[in-house]
Amino acid sequence: MKTEDIALFHRIVETGSLVEAADILNLPKSTLSRRLQALEDELGVKLFHRQSRAMTLTASGSHFYDKTTSMLATLEQTLSELSGEESEVTGHLRILIFPVPELTHITHAIFEFMDLHPELTVEIIVSTEPQDMIRNNIDLAFMLEDAFNENEMVARHIISETVHFFASPEYLAKAGRPTSPDELPQHNSILFRYPNGRIFNDVPFGKDRTLSVKGNLCVNSLATCLEATLMGRGISMMPLPFAKEHIESGELEMLFEDVEPYEGKCFLVYPSRRFISLASQRFIDYMMNAMEECMQSGSGRCDKEVKIRGAIKSMI
Repeated sequence: MKTEDIALFHRIVETGSLVEAADILNLPKSTLSRRLQALEDELGVKLFHRQSRAMTLTASGSHFYDKTTSMLATLEQTLSELSGEESEVTGHLRILIFPVPELTHITHAIFEFMDLHPELTVEIIVSTEPQDMIRNNIDLAFMLEDAFNENEMVARHIISETVHFFASPEYLAKAGRPTSPDELPQHNSILFRYPNGRIFNDVPFGKDRTLSVKGNLCVNSLATCLEATLMGRGISMMPLPFAKEHIESGELEMLFEDVEPYEGKCFLVYPSRRFISLASQRFIDYMMNAMEECMQSGSGRCDKEVKIRGAIKSMI
């Protein structure tokens, strides 16, 4: 029995469709079907109820999936221990990245990791839209705090950014400059919609206060938020790196400079209920070291691994 076939079986379970699994794995459907049939023949049981549009697990299939999940995880860990840090990493990684200010640093580090392991192939998906990591066979993701299900993911804090209020001189000339937190809710704010669908209209002010704001524009992209702010559409709340050059050029002004800024966080996350491949393990270790070095030259910092259990609130 080939472990590769067991891994393919897991992908079919997670997508719920032979066609979707074949598309994600870039394999012909006939090849995937043949290997699944061979696995069932070897086991002597049916793993799926085959339907026209979906495949559901049989009782035997569900039992096999539960048992082999831990088995594959143990195998990958054993291979990692036996092979040593200098062994070649192969396979394919699908990596989701939320368009954070450090996107360029992250992609450069990914390219460096690929250079160290030329047999590895990588697919990078940049998106602000919610993604089911298991169903879409995404191995790892760089995501903001409110972008993932805290109970289903293991996360490593990798980036921190200070978050400030900004407005253009044109907007301030028209609407006035807020000088106290009580004035901010009276202004037009550029709202942000998180990948989980929640509109961010309760914003942190300093370290211990939250303000309810309103506005006539809602976006789900920090780049669009920046553009709207530059065009005088309202007051926005963004990570400092997004606005820094525009502050220096005078196109934007920072508000409430005397208030200690809120700190937003980005995590490197992966599903807690899926086995972690050797390639993913090596990638996680490499990225944590690479991004820590990057952040040490700036204002960010990296923390130890944490499993997210409660609701986390942050702007970015």
